[in-house]
Parts: sequence; structure tokens; C-alpha cells
Amino acid sequence: MTMLADDSLVMGKTKELCAAIADDPEYRSLMEKVERFMEDDSAKLQFQSVQERSQELGQKQQSGLELSVGEVEDFEAAREALMSNTVAREFMDAQQSLQSVQSAIGKYVGITLELGRVPAEEDLADQEGCCNEGGCGCG
Repeated sequence: MTMLADDSLVMGKTKELCAAIADDPEYRSLMEKVERFMEDDSAKLQFQSVQERSQELGQKQQSGLELSVGEVEDFEAAREALMSNTVAREFMDAQQSLQSVQSAIGKYVGITLELGRVPAEEDLADQEGCCNEGGCGCG
């Protein structure tokens, strides 16, 4: 497909977009937070522990088992301790921001491919309500 050829206009503009993202000061700040987290073994272990415990409790609930008050309190205490860890909290915020950027860009490109033109603001708003209301048949 010539649109995907390395020297095509589309790929050239894609590379420009990627360069703009990589050069953006906000992006760089987010990546610094991710890197700081990745270098902090204690924060990574704490994060992983809370994630695993969350999954365990979720599976237990899905199996129809009730969670004990102690289990919930222990999890909440571990989660609060994680949130008070600045490195871990900044990592989670950065991760969420990066995922939002990726989602927004993907949505914008996806709507462009569907419409065959650059989406207007109302096109983006229409897409947000579509699946939530079940009106487009995509849900």
C-alpha cells in the first residue's frame, strides 16, 4: 500500500506528529515521571503488590464470594500507602495522561478514516455519544 510507504505523504506527516509528541515539554515531563518510577524498585514493588491484590479481590468477587471487612481494609490501607508514595502516584498520573493522549489521537485518526475528512468538533462530540447511547450498532 503506497500510503504506508516510508516516503509517502501520510508516513511523513505521521513522523512529524511523532516528532512533535517526542519534543513536547509536557510529554517529556510525563516520561521523566515514568522513568523515575522504573528506577524505584520499592515503588514498583508496592505498585505491583496493590495491582495483584486488586485482581485477587476482583476475582474473588466475580466468583460470588464475599470480601471480608479485613480484606477490604487491608487493601484500602495498601492503596492509600501507594497513593501517598509520590513516585508511584506521579507514575500512575503520567500513565493515565499518556493513555489519554494515545486514545485521543487514535480516535481522531479513526474518525478521519471513517469520514474521509478531518473531523469537525461536532463529529468528535457525535462519536462520544454514539456507543454510549447504543445508537450506532457498534455496542
